[in-house]
Amino acid sequence: MEKAMLKKVSNGEFLPLMEEFYTIQGEGYYKGTAAYFIRIGGCDVGCHWCDVKESWDANLHPPTDVNEIVSNAIKHSNTIVITGGEPLMWDMSILTSQLKAHHCKTHIETSGAYKLTGHWDWICLSPKKNKLPTTQVCESANELKIIVYNNDDFKFAEEQAKRVDSTCVLYLQPEWSKRDKMIPLIVDYVMKNPKWKVSLQTHKYLNIP
Repeated sequence: MEKAMLKKVSNGEFLPLMEEFYTIQGEGYYKGTAAYFIRIGGCDVGCHWCDVKESWDANLHPPTDVNEIVSNAIKHSNTIVITGGEPLMWDMSILTSQLKAHHCKTHIETSGAYKLTGHWDWICLSPKKNKLPTTQVCESANELKIIVYNNDDFKFAEEQAKRVDSTCVLYLQPEWSKRDKMIPLIVDYVMKNPKWKVSLQTHKYLNIP
C-alpha cells in the first residue's frame, strides 16, 4: 500500500471494506430491525469459532473512501451497523461523523479490545477471553453479548457483567455450532439469573445475511 494511502487509512478517510449489505439485524437488542451493515476487514482477536474468518486479514479488503461507504449506506437505511472483523482497529471518527450528518443511527459490534473511536448511538460489546475489552468500551457499552461455547463461558459472562454499566442489557448467545447443546443450558441459566436475556442468531434461522 502506498504511503499516501496508508495515511488515509490510518486517519479513517479510507477503510478496508469487506462487504456491505442491507438486511435484518439478527441478534441482540435490535433483532428484527432493518439495518445496513458495513463489515470492516481486519481482526487479530482470533476466535476459533468465528464465522467470518475471511475478515481477519485487512490486506484482502480494498481501502475504500468513506464518502463512498456513506453514500451507499444512506440509500438503504438510517440504522447503520458497523461490524467486522474488529472495526475499532481503525479510527471510526470520520465514518460516524458523516453518518450522523445524514441523521443516521450508528451502531457498532465490537470485541472492545481497542480504543473506542467514533460517535455511537448503540454499542454492542461482545468480549473475547483471548483479548479482553478496554475499560473505556465496557463503561460505554449499551449491550453486552457473551457467546456461549462451553460451560466456562457462564463464568466469563459474570466477570464481564461486573465491568459494564448497570443500564447495559445483558445477553447470552449460543455459538452456532454448539446451539443444540448450549441452548437448554442458557435457558436454564437465564431462568435462574433473570438479569440475563437469551440472544439467538435469528438471521441464520431466516436464511438471510
